[in-house]
Amino acid sequence: MAAQTEIFSKRVRDVMGAPPVACGPGTKLADVVALLSRSGQSSAVVVDADRRPVGILTEQDIARRVTFQHGPEIAVEAVMTRPVAVAEADDYLYRAIARMRRQHRRHMPVVDDGHRLVGMLDLTETLAAAASRTMGQIERLTQEGDVAGLRQVKAAQADIAEELLEDNLPAPDIQALLTDINRDIHRHLAETATQAMQERGRGPPPVASALIVMGSGGRGESFLFPDQDNGFIIADYPDDAHDRIDGYFIEFATKLTADLDAIGIPYCQGHVMATNPLWRKTLSQWRHQVALWAKRRGGEAVLNADIFFDFQPVWGEAALAAALRADITKIAASHPNFLATMARDDSGHGVGLDWLGRFRTGTGGRFDIKRHATVPLVESVRLLALVDGLEQTSTLGRLGALRARGRLDANDHDELVAAFEHIGFLLLRQQLADYRAGRPVGNLVRLESMSRPEKSALRRALKSIGSFRRRARADATGEILGG
Repeated sequence: MAAQTEIFSKRVRDVMGAPPVACGPGTKLADVVALLSRSGQSSAVVVDADRRPVGILTEQDIARRVTFQHGPEIAVEAVMTRPVAVAEADDYLYRAIARMRRQHRRHMPVVDDGHRLVGMLDLTETLAAAASRTMGQIERLTQEGDVAGLRQVKAAQADIAEELLEDNLPAPDIQALLTDINRDIHRHLAETATQAMQERGRGPPPVASALIVMGSGGRGESFLFPDQDNGFIIADYPDDAHDRIDGYFIEFATKLTADLDAIGIPYCQGHVMATNPLWRKTLSQWRHQVALWAKRRGGEAVLNADIFFDFQPVWGEAALAAALRADITKIAASHPNFLATMARDDSGHGVGLDWLGRFRTGTGGRFDIKRHATVPLVESVRLLALVDGLEQTSTLGRLGALRARGRLDANDHDELVAAFEHIGFLLLRQQLADYRAGRPVGNLVRLESMSRPEKSALRRALKSIGSFRRRARADATGEILGG
């Protein structure tokens, strides 16, 4: 990811320092000061027997509370700051930066998922990772985690995407940032939903689960206003517990999808959401479902598989998603007839050039760049990745893996990457223009808004995609198929 957006993909663990000076309750103040002096550090974290932070003592604490007020024999808990604000190692760094700035903290202990001390964030060092302009973007992307705050975060995406596009950032990097923001929104709302259910007496989730996103959100290729494509992978449980456990996740999904809709990620019109039992299954049920799709090879089975194969976890037990990913990759690769059916089913998604090389436009002379460029490329790359048993889900990641496997030579790989970047740029620019003009934001680009070099590059991109698409379909079916 480019430098302008790298800050938004980093996690706290990527920049945190070594664990700070730590001591237990009851430690004499004189001993803590001596530890700080020897280590050269400016703060000490007070931890319990399991290394969970219970307080922090900084140089400012010593200056304000200790000098002339307490003797060296006093226990550290008498002068430490508590409760101690912490960052989780898996938190996004930009969220931790915003929290430290708003709370006026120079240091923040870092904990693992068991709340054990593992490192320390220093505000000066973390700010060095963010340019001044980026700080303004961070402020807009770190509103309160409730629905009202997240609605502001969602609204800020267009402004930030426009700023980055003006800075000539490649469209795939902007798409990756938009996806990360949307995934983080899903994560926050999932936490909010479970907390609300506990407050209503429903308790915590009864079994482990993973919230997944599919489609462009799974591939990391979202544009400005994607709708919902989400589901659940739920740990296996006894059949006689179905009503109780599935009832919990129905309630969970209902609140989650309603909150997503409220903040600007609308309900999926095709009902690809966790409220639909088709997209809410246990691990074993998902394995059985994918195997069934592979055997049936019907139009609906192919459509559902096409949506599902790009999933990624955004909240919960990621190991469930990893296990399912490994299983369905093997299932797909071991059913060549199913992959051949996928290739034939995709035959209606041709590139948008006629046999004379002219653009295929619709009403008003607008070109549907998603249907006639993005979809043919994404589907073809996914198809070959499944044929080769690759687990990557992003289009660029799959292209890189196919290049490493020898499926693509360097020239073909570079041409397809350039095609993906160019069509992404054209679509993102058009969406921003439509949004600013108050027009419906969709996938239709205005050919008259393109320069001659941009049209030439689009034509080259479509030719490259068409050639690759024919090759992918031939590899999957053993047939020589037309454009």
